[in-house]
Amino acid sequence: MTTDIINGKILEMLTATALLTPIAHALRENKIDLRRYIDDICARLDRDEEKIQSLVAEVDRNARLKADAADLLKRFPDPHSRPPLFGVLIGVKDVIRTDGFPTRVGSRLPPELFAGREASCVSKYRAAGAIILGKTVTTEFTLGFPGPTRNPHNLEHTPGGSSSGSAAVVAAGFCPLAIGTQTGGSVIRPAAFCGVVGFKPTYGRIGADGIIHYSKSLDHIGLFTQDVAGMILAASIVLDDWKKLETDLSSMAFPVLGIPRGPYLEMASSDALDAFEKQILKLKQAGYRVRRAPVLTNIDKVLENRKKLALGELAELHKGWFAVHQALYSDYTAKRIMIGKQVAPEDVFAARSEILIQREKIEIIMAANGIDLWITPAAPGAAPKGLASTGVSKMNQPWTYTGHPVMTLPAGLCKNTKLPLGIQVIAPYMQDEKLLRWTVPMAQTLQNG
Repeated sequence: MTTDIINGKILEMLTATALLTPIAHALRENKIDLRRYIDDICARLDRDEEKIQSLVAEVDRNARLKADAADLLKRFPDPHSRPPLFGVLIGVKDVIRTDGFPTRVGSRLPPELFAGREASCVSKYRAAGAIILGKTVTTEFTLGFPGPTRNPHNLEHTPGGSSSGSAAVVAAGFCPLAIGTQTGGSVIRPAAFCGVVGFKPTYGRIGADGIIHYSKSLDHIGLFTQDVAGMILAASIVLDDWKKLETDLSSMAFPVLGIPRGPYLEMASSDALDAFEKQILKLKQAGYRVRRAPVLTNIDKVLENRKKLALGELAELHKGWFAVHQALYSDYTAKRIMIGKQVAPEDVFAARSEILIQREKIEIIMAANGIDLWITPAAPGAAPKGLASTGVSKMNQPWTYTGHPVMTLPAGLCKNTKLPLGIQVIAPYMQDEKLLRWTVPMAQTLQNG
C-alpha cells in the first residue's frame, strides 16, 4: 500500500508488485517458502480485499489455500520435479467453470444452472502447479451492469469490466496471474485502467470450453499479468499450438507500428490522444518506425455488426434461463436480452459472416503499408470516477470482432488523475507469439522515463 496526494486529497493506492516469472521461479526453487507465501497473501487479503472486492466471497478461503499448499508440497517435495507454476496463485473470472467453486456469473440466478466440466484453461494451469486464489468478480453475465470491485490505484474509480476482479486482483498483487474473458473490451480495457498487462489472444487460441458465454462468436479467454515476461510464461501454458519464442531479443528488428487514421481514432478523448502522441514520440525516439494509414473507416458499421451479433447470440443463449428466471436479472441485462430477441436470425448470420471480410481488409492495409503492428489508445481515457459504469469498450470492440490478438501495455499515468493509461497493440491473425515477443522491448520503452 502506498499513498499519493491528488488535488490536495490523500489517495490510498492498494497496489503491490507481483511479477509472475520471478515468483514462479522462487517457489519452484524453494527460494520462497510456499507456506510463507500463502500466509503473506492471506494477510494482505485480510487487510485490503474488503476495500477492493476483487474476489467472490468464499467461506474459510485462508484455510482452503493453506490446505491446497500443503497438498501441493506433499505431491512435489523435490524442487527439481516441480511444474512451472508450482504454488503460483491465480484468479479465475466467475464465468469460467472451476472444480470446487460455484459459477455464478455475477448474477442472482441459481449457480446449479451453470454447473459443468472444468474449463480446460483452468485444468492446464492446475496441471502446471497453480493454486486457485479464488473466483474473481465479474459484471452480471459479462455485460455492463457493474459488480462491486474498485480500482486498486484509486478506490473511487472503476477497474473496468467485465473482467473487473481479474484486473484488480493482479494490480493489487494478490496473485501474479488471472484469467478473464473478452466479448468487447473486457480484458484490454480493465488492464489499461488498472495499470497491468492484458492479453486477448487470437480467437480460439485458448479454448473457450467451460465458460458461460455471452456470444460464442466473439468470446475470447484472456489473461492478466504485471509484465510481458510473465504473460509469455502464462500464454505458453494455455495457448493451443504454442510456438516457442526466440530468447535472444537483441537480434530482432523492431516492428513497424501503424497508427489508424480516420474516425476510429477520433473516438478517443482529447486527453487520451494527447497522451497517445507523447507515447508515439517516445517509441519513435527509441527507434521504432511509425506509419499512419486509414483503417476502420467504416467503424460505425463494424460496431453495429458486432452489437447485433453479440446481443443476438446473448438472447439465444439466455432463452431458457430468462423464461424461468427473468425476475432475477437486473433491468440492465434484461433490457439487452430483449433487444437481442429483436435481432433477426439473418442479421446475426450476416454479422457473423462479416468477421472474415473485415479481418482481411485490415490485413490488406497492413501489408500494403508495411505495418507489423497497430497501436492505439487502449480506452477513450483513464478509468472513470465512480462505480456506476465500467467505462467504454469501443476502442477494443473492432479487434475483438475480427479476432486479432491484442495486448495492453502500461503507458504511464494520466496527467490530471494520476490513473494508469494503456496502449493497445494489435498483431495479424494467429501471430500471437510475434505480438508477445515484440512487446517486450515496447513495454520497456513505454515505462522508461
